[in-house]
Amino acid sequence: MLIRILFYLAFLFLIDWYAIQAFKTSFPGNLWIKIAFWAFSIIVYLFVAYTFLTFNNRGVSSPNFGRMASLLILSIIPKLIILIFLFGEDILRVSTGVFHSLTGSREGDFLPDRRKFLNQTALALAAIPFVGILHGVLIGKYRYRVIRHTLEFDDLPEEFDGFTITQISDIHSGSFNDKKKLEYGVDLINRQGSDVILFTGDLVNNRSEEMEPWIETFKKLHAPMGKYSILGNHDYGDYMSWPSQEAKASNMQRLFQIQEELGFKLLRNENIQIQKGNSSIDLIGVENWGKGFAQYGDLAKAAANLTKESFKILMSHDPSHFDEEVKSFAHHIHLTLSGHTHGMQFGIEIPGFIKWSPASLRYPKWAGLYEELGRYLHVNRGFGFLAFPGRVGIWPEITVLELRRK
Repeated sequence: MLIRILFYLAFLFLIDWYAIQAFKTSFPGNLWIKIAFWAFSIIVYLFVAYTFLTFNNRGVSSPNFGRMASLLILSIIPKLIILIFLFGEDILRVSTGVFHSLTGSREGDFLPDRRKFLNQTALALAAIPFVGILHGVLIGKYRYRVIRHTLEFDDLPEEFDGFTITQISDIHSGSFNDKKKLEYGVDLINRQGSDVILFTGDLVNNRSEEMEPWIETFKKLHAPMGKYSILGNHDYGDYMSWPSQEAKASNMQRLFQIQEELGFKLLRNENIQIQKGNSSIDLIGVENWGKGFAQYGDLAKAAANLTKESFKILMSHDPSHFDEEVKSFAHHIHLTLSGHTHGMQFGIEIPGFIKWSPASLRYPKWAGLYEELGRYLHVNRGFGFLAFPGRVGIWPEITVLELRRK
């Protein structure tokens, strides 16, 4: 542990040492720039140390943890950009210095001077994520956007032609801190006027009590043909220590009660028929099943009484379930709705040009609509946020899916 701490501190010092070089070269003789730089860095690292020393594993939401994550990311990412530039420059400087020393082609210092232009370029590029992270923390986490998709199916029952679904996912109620902006998001969901609302898991971060302050807000969600939900990996309370198994079980029971109070029909490895006229479609809900995560879901059990010919929609929190089981399942599942990834709450999306997030390194299908073997998967980017209290480039999402008969 001591070696790891020392390595971590040495790494942080290296980042700061390189970053201050850019400021010293770009603003020579300006003492206040140096003082402000070191003051900010020291405050960040002291706050990080304080947060870890006072951290408990009881799952109680701590504002300090969110602030620590924000400050640490705000401090390190811009400095890493400077580090990449200056470290690359240093490799070139050392190589040039060695060449001049061996060939005697230059007198004087062993190393050429740093180039002021390169340092200023590094600072300018580092300012972009700095501003972006500030925006993500102050504005981006509540910058709700509605994304619409129209899907066509040969075997969709005629009565369901034009059927609309609003999908939300990953509420993470323990992270919210602005009731007015949250109420705007809930109102925006209702304004879509969809036939059903489907929630694909992670109502809380760890504990059911995190949802208590927001019950009245989310009770306002309305859909004429029902509201349905499933559990996500965070809903089970597996990521904290409990005083007893009884306490954990009691927390789970309270979460079930809250789902009922919100007006959601919670599907736990089961299915329900949605009726319209003389036709119906099957809605399947499985508990969490994720590659590398807890696998409480049982798709075979959830679909046990269904016919192969019926039109099926599956709610499964983790999109890895689609590749691992769903797309090769004996029953043809027309549409799977997932969440879980949040798009890492960080990335770049310009429709038609680029779509990237660190989430893509872990999940091949991390956000948006995918089609494979005639089966669709939609991965919602999440309504809330977790750990890092912000969103940069990956905004909170409300998805509206319209089903059409081809």
